[in-house]
Amino acid sequence: MPGLDLKFLERPRRKFYCPLCEKPMREPVQVSTCGHRFCDTCLQEYLSEGVFTCPEDQLPLDYAKIFPDLELEQQILSLPIRCIHSEEGCRWTAQNKLLQAHLSVCEFNVVSCPNRCSVKLLRRELPEHLQHDCAKRKLHCDHCGEQFTGEAYENHQGVCPEESVYCENKCGARMVRRLLAQHSVSECLKRKLPCRYCKKEFLYDTIQNHQQQCPRFPMQCPNRCGTPGITRDTLMAHVKEGCSTAMVLCPFKEAGCKHRSPKTGVARHLEEAAPTHLSLLCGLVNRQRLELRDLRRRMEELSGSRDGTLLWKLTDFSQRLQEAKTRTSGCLELFSPAFYSHNYGYRLQVSAFLNGNGSGEDTHMSVYLRVLPGEYDGLLEWPFPYRVSFSLLDQCDPALTKPQHITETFSPDPTWKNFQRPRPGALGSIRGGCLDESMLGFGYPKFISHEEMKKRNYIRDNAVFIKASIDVVQKILN
Repeated sequence: MPGLDLKFLERPRRKFYCPLCEKPMREPVQVSTCGHRFCDTCLQEYLSEGVFTCPEDQLPLDYAKIFPDLELEQQILSLPIRCIHSEEGCRWTAQNKLLQAHLSVCEFNVVSCPNRCSVKLLRRELPEHLQHDCAKRKLHCDHCGEQFTGEAYENHQGVCPEESVYCENKCGARMVRRLLAQHSVSECLKRKLPCRYCKKEFLYDTIQNHQQQCPRFPMQCPNRCGTPGITRDTLMAHVKEGCSTAMVLCPFKEAGCKHRSPKTGVARHLEEAAPTHLSLLCGLVNRQRLELRDLRRRMEELSGSRDGTLLWKLTDFSQRLQEAKTRTSGCLELFSPAFYSHNYGYRLQVSAFLNGNGSGEDTHMSVYLRVLPGEYDGLLEWPFPYRVSFSLLDQCDPALTKPQHITETFSPDPTWKNFQRPRPGALGSIRGGCLDESMLGFGYPKFISHEEMKKRNYIRDNAVFIKASIDVVQKILN
């Protein structure tokens, strides 16, 4: 029994052991010349090394004097023995000579798969292997009835053409797999199709709804002009701008022309109605001029002070003075932004003649205060009652020297027409450069001489600052 590690129930006597392998002898042979016994395989290996002496007493050996020891072999075969798989759990015990018969049925013995799949396993695991794991087991497909080996059956699963499956697009349809491709192409409600107009993909059951909104869907001009290539997203632009038969308004509609005609007739209308259009444009220009003047006035009111104080900066002083001296400027009088004496009070404005006016011409700078038409004139006391102060500010550094501002103050004379309630629009032409005395405000023709302005920093960085303040006395109401 070569190759087996025998497990005897009791220790065999020494005569049963091979001197070479020191294990119970297997197929023992005896040397007749010396009487020593060895395993047949152990002695053959020993002699194959070229040594022809007895391993025990080193006497010469003769192959003719070596013969099987059948009596000893029978004694060894009759010894009680456990199964070689006893440690794995086999409980078999019997005579040694019965071991081979037991191994042919032992559940713990390792055997090869009878299907020759190259797998070796315990005999007890063989039924499970043959039924479920063997790559070469024979199986029948429940759907098509074909027979396959285990490995081929696993590959066949999931591709069997006769297996019933649901549509991959989740439309709910169920069919055999061989019909699935045709269904996905021509029958499935959830298959994807490209829109023939915009080329984007949509589900079959939604593409018709899309085509009702598709921006590239071909449309016919509602005016039936016959223009090809109109799509839904260009239809409105075509009707408004490109259609030759569309009804359009006259280009002078903003000026007031109400004419409406096909686009092809616009040119003829423009030619025939030129005088009418010119008249309409003149009216539009006049209206816009009045609107601009009103907007300008409102802007000045919004940007002006409402606390009775105006600080007016006159830049480019030397250039403006030279223009006033040579009279190259169209307007000799400069005007400040409008300001209010107080909230909901009198609307005022300061003007200046850099080269003087009246008695101060060519030698002084003249400063005047003008009362303008205001929003709240109907609620105010007339004539204008408050004291007014003009100041030319000294722009020296206060840290180095004390500023010496030039200040003049006056109280309004109630008999002067300058302080009466102004008529709306009465001062509409003052910005045209008119020097009519009736248009002037009240002030100082000789506010400050040109020579005195040079003595200190009244002119700095080619600019001067004129300050006007209204001394508003709050009345105590009983």
